[in-house]
Amino acid sequence: MTGIKRLAVYCGSATPPDPRYVALAHATGAVLAERGIGVVYGGGKRGLMGALADGALGAGGEVIGVIPEALATAELANHDCTELIVVPTMHARKLSFADLSDGFVTLPGGVGTMDELWEAISWAQLGYHAKPVGLLNAFGFYDALVAFYRQMAETGFIRPDHAAILVVEEMLDPLLDRLGAHVPHRPIFAMRAEEL
Repeated sequence: MTGIKRLAVYCGSATPPDPRYVALAHATGAVLAERGIGVVYGGGKRGLMGALADGALGAGGEVIGVIPEALATAELANHDCTELIVVPTMHARKLSFADLSDGFVTLPGGVGTMDELWEAISWAQLGYHAKPVGLLNAFGFYDALVAFYRQMAETGFIRPDHAAILVVEEMLDPLLDRLGAHVPHRPIFAMRAEEL
C-alpha cells in the first residue's frame, strides 16, 4: 500500500453478544500489522477497540492509542500500546487521528464511531484532508448507512465530485487495496462559488 504507513481505525468500545465483531476487530489489527501498517485508534482496552489493539500488537505491529483525559482517568486506557497519547478533549483526539494517520477505516461501532466516520468524510469534502476514508461493511452491518449515503448523493446533498469519498467493501483486503490506490477528489475549498 504505497503511501499508507498508518491508518486511523474507528470502532466500538462495546463488546456485542455476537462474537464475530470482536473477532473481526482482532483480525483487522493482525492484517494491518502483517501489511506493515500502523494502527491509530481510540486507546481503549475494551470491546472492539481492545481486540483491534491486541490483534495488531500480537502480530508485531505499531499501535498508537489516543484517549481523552476523562477516559484515561476512568482506567479505560490501554497501556500496552506502542504509544499512548492522552489528550484533553474528544476534539483533540479526532484531530490527532487525522494528523497521525494516512487514512481512515471504520469497523462496526456505535454513536462515537459514527461521529468519527462522518467527520472524516466531512473534512475530506471540505479539503481539510485528502486521505482515503474506508468503511468495512462486514456482515452487512452498514447496509442501511450505505443506502442512506447513496440516497444523500442521489438527492443532491452530496456533490458528484464527493460521492466516491466513502470507500465501502465487505472484506478487509479489497478495502485496503482500494485505499492504497486512493486518488484525491476536488474539495469544496477548491471549487468556484457557482459550482457550489
